[in-house]
Amino acid sequence: MSEPELSQFRVAVVMLTLNQREKTLKCLGSLLSLEQPSFDVLLWDNGSDDGTVEAVRAAFPTVHAHHHPENLGIAPGRNAAGKLAMEVFAPTHMLFLDNDMELEPDFVLELLKPFGQSERVGQTQAKLLFYYDRQRINDGGGNDINWIFGTTRPFGIGEIDRGQCDTPKKCVAGGGAMIVRADVFQELGGFDEVFGKLGPDDLDFSLRISKAGYDVLYAPTAVAYHEVSHTYSPEYGEVYAQSKAKSWFIFLRRHAPLHKRLGFYVVGIPYLAVTVFVRQARRGNLRAVRGLTRGMFEYLRSAPRAQD
Repeated sequence: MSEPELSQFRVAVVMLTLNQREKTLKCLGSLLSLEQPSFDVLLWDNGSDDGTVEAVRAAFPTVHAHHHPENLGIAPGRNAAGKLAMEVFAPTHMLFLDNDMELEPDFVLELLKPFGQSERVGQTQAKLLFYYDRQRINDGGGNDINWIFGTTRPFGIGEIDRGQCDTPKKCVAGGGAMIVRADVFQELGGFDEVFGKLGPDDLDFSLRISKAGYDVLYAPTAVAYHEVSHTYSPEYGEVYAQSKAKSWFIFLRRHAPLHKRLGFYVVGIPYLAVTVFVRQARRGNLRAVRGLTRGMFEYLRSAPRAQD
């Protein structure tokens, strides 16, 4: 499909924000400087009290800025924003974009192109470089999931970009710089909110797209710069550890092959128990170990309700 024919697609950009007025304004400025293809923008404000919506309306009157009175979290916020975007714009495709990106001029066009080449394509993901270290890769092709050791890691993360991640391929896409067909989003019911605030709801969504028979493609010619630090590490407290553990067990049971699940139970759990205990004990943070244990047992109690 040629670029003029792509104009039949109606793209709605969906962006969440929470008390990040200046960062959001900068990202919207980068987005709205793109000349093609045309698209609409919906900003979902997840309960900010820093005047984000007012500032956006003043600077970018074409943006549909919606203030929600409370923080819904990421997955519920994206679902609510996606539903509103479909009501307001009736898009054929939705671009979910984090509010800390700077975009190359052809970003949206390159993310959209694969949909014009095959009706099987349900989702595409961009190539991300670090904003403050633009020679270094943040995400070079979706996520590599190690089911046995319980880890997910973007391909190429931290590597100097030498073109090693410039080949289009099928992938498991993250949720921060991706386009999904609106009908597919509706068919799957959006992101699964069972994972809570820290779960891999975006990876689960991408895997469910693949299971529904659609292709999920990495589009390396769609490039953005992500304003995060590759040394970022959240505080590993009890609540965090509990939530992560429960989410991982749901994710594992839903998507991992049987032999990988068995590998996690036999190898991964003992390995993680020892490494987490040793690492957190050295930090005097045994609450994290308690949180992991509680998360596991909380999942086991609710397992019948957490299946696909």
